[in-house]
Amino acid sequence: MDLTNRHGWKIMIPRVSVIPEAQKYLEDRGHTVIPYNALKSAELLEELRIYRPNAIVIRDIKADRAFFETAAPELKALARYGAGYDGVDLETADEFGVKCVYAPIGNSFSVAEIAMFHMLHASFRIEQVRKNMMVDFMLAKQRTPYFNLAGKTVGLIGCGNVGSRVAKHAMEFKMNVWAYDPFKPAKDFPKGVRVVRNLDELLAGCDYVSLHAPATSVTRNMINKETLGKMKPTAYLINTARGALVKEADVIEAIHNGVIAGAEFDTSANEPLTADREVLHTEGIYITPHQGGSTKEASSRACMMDCIGIHEIYEGKEPSWPIPRVNYDTAPTYDDVNEEPAYAAPDYLDIWAL
Repeated sequence: MDLTNRHGWKIMIPRVSVIPEAQKYLEDRGHTVIPYNALKSAELLEELRIYRPNAIVIRDIKADRAFFETAAPELKALARYGAGYDGVDLETADEFGVKCVYAPIGNSFSVAEIAMFHMLHASFRIEQVRKNMMVDFMLAKQRTPYFNLAGKTVGLIGCGNVGSRVAKHAMEFKMNVWAYDPFKPAKDFPKGVRVVRNLDELLAGCDYVSLHAPATSVTRNMINKETLGKMKPTAYLINTARGALVKEADVIEAIHNGVIAGAEFDTSANEPLTADREVLHTEGIYITPHQGGSTKEASSRACMMDCIGIHEIYEGKEPSWPIPRVNYDTAPTYDDVNEEPAYAAPDYLDIWAL
């Protein structure tokens, strides 16, 4: 369809996120792209008043009632950069007639990779090894215990786009993979994963517990003093999903008391982190700055998916990636398990199997 002579939309995209290919995609279809600089809510509200966009891509800033009130009545479409959408007030979006899309697979490759990085980082005890190396090279090399992932068991809490990719990577590392996701039937889990329907069983049986669930009424603060106490004292907690899933103070206390071995986070509560936060200074916790979804490739995919979604809404089509409307308090759950045996990692001394 030739859109060159049609009046398109004004579309705001974060300057740090817009890519030439996505801008060209929109401009070729008659739209005007407005890169914006806002990093805080108050700044974005001011830019909304200035530009009065018909559509917008948002990244870290929440789309709350004040956002939609300021953007009305011009705003028709909102695209969330990435897979997480808990920062979008969907009820208010409906109230103002704004259709919302997101990029569910835009960063799933990258987040899965950083989840594996954090498992490797914990397994090889990189922080302790580096400290010991400054004192004595051989202390670091031979007298600091560190471990392979092969033969260990990782438990995934949530097995959607990211969790499924982590499961496949982990099996390539010769790991056993258990997964807990009550909203997913067993047939939809990756082949080789052991489907676990009891969260306590997963927590107690795994060497790594890796979080890949959205922040919902069901999952907020699900990792707390009680659930941490069910993990192995040698286990590591990995969170590359949402900071709201974890009670940060309880994790700090659990590590101080030897309840778990450590934690590796790519996300935390109340971002951005400030230098005075205790979690940044707790030995046994290693944090990256929510960078899993921000690789060059992930950024490009997410931007392109968002722009496609916005143009689909403009054309009156059903968008390919609408933000799902799920009430997790009432959504159906499943209790079925694998029909086929799960992948079994070889013992580390089983030379022929390795």
